[in-house]
Amino acid sequence: MTRIAADDAVIVSALRSPIGRAHKGSMTAVRPDDLAAQVVEAALALVPELDPTHLDDLMMGCGQPAGNSGFNIGRVVSVLLGLDALPATTVHRYCASSLQTTRMAFHAIKAGEGHAFVSAGVETVSQAGHGTADSWPATKNSKFDSAMERTSQLASGQGPWTDPRRSGEVPDVYIGMGQTAENVAQHLSISRAEQDEWAVLSQNRAEAAVDADFFSDEITPITVPGGRTVEHDDSPRRGTTLTKVSQLQPAFRANGTVTAGNSCPLNDGAAALVIVSGAKAQQLGLIPLARVVATGVSGLSPEIMGLGPVEASRRALDLAGMTMDDMDLVEINEAFAAQVIGCQRQLSIDAEKLNVNGGAIALGHPFGMTGARITCTLLNGLRKTDHQFGLEAMCTAGGQGMAMVLERLS
Repeated sequence: MTRIAADDAVIVSALRSPIGRAHKGSMTAVRPDDLAAQVVEAALALVPELDPTHLDDLMMGCGQPAGNSGFNIGRVVSVLLGLDALPATTVHRYCASSLQTTRMAFHAIKAGEGHAFVSAGVETVSQAGHGTADSWPATKNSKFDSAMERTSQLASGQGPWTDPRRSGEVPDVYIGMGQTAENVAQHLSISRAEQDEWAVLSQNRAEAAVDADFFSDEITPITVPGGRTVEHDDSPRRGTTLTKVSQLQPAFRANGTVTAGNSCPLNDGAAALVIVSGAKAQQLGLIPLARVVATGVSGLSPEIMGLGPVEASRRALDLAGMTMDDMDLVEINEAFAAQVIGCQRQLSIDAEKLNVNGGAIALGHPFGMTGARITCTLLNGLRKTDHQFGLEAMCTAGGQGMAMVLERLS
């Protein structure tokens, strides 16, 4: 058994909501603040020894922190829960927003600036509408006009992608995510067949996990307007076959390989972790679920942002003094099959360790939720397979990557 140091950051509670299909799924009518409040409350209820008034901060990740997710939604949640004295912030690192909040708790504990934190994330794409930061008029810097024009030309099938920096041009920081997946597929020669095969594997693995009741331990039921309770994910598609997926048309590029079938859907959901110091865990007699070993962030061209997990994972592993071979399970967010395959290749990840219960192509990707959601699933998988170490990683819009190494403790 690993000895826990006083300044170790340990996870003592981890829960997520079911993941709903945006606009047409089970949780479209739930406000994001109400959704997040239910999940945070449930995560805190799993640690009755911890007085919520003794929490040092609540950090809420959100990929689109405007509209109904605006007004510092983290703070809205703490007040909704009656915790007026609990400070809170909202963190925006797109898809890695609630992995960033865990990193912040980890760093605060290591720095001795607190002993108990909530790291959470939420996204309700159903209610983002036209109130997202990305949709406000006149926000795009004109210095990227030529880059956006180049992306538009690629989308219409005009030529292969090449690194704009090689010709002294600026990359398209506003590029659509589907276009980045097409660029990665071209850059690494990832075929349509490979992408479809991965997508089917993700769906089939998720279906098997659902049938084995794998996700029930990480999901807390959500009450939606009208009093109905949602307990299961919307997105996994039963009976997905290669024949079905291979018939879909390209979704983002005229001559492309990325389709709705080998991409993640749009979703609603929330997740929350309670993270305390080793000293606080010992003081309260808590049995930690896991220890945060190390984290890493990286940057790369926005036009191939899907490969962000590669360098971020290397940095986290290096800080942990470990290698990929030391990881028992690996979770890479499946924004697109192309980028997962690219990361798998460049990191030499055993496919039998990677996203073994399905990934975001099957389960869904509520942007602000995903970092904390993957932590829940990774810990659940490590426990149920009696393994010790796991790596979580994801790409991030704008050209970034983020990763975390966890050690399961119980």
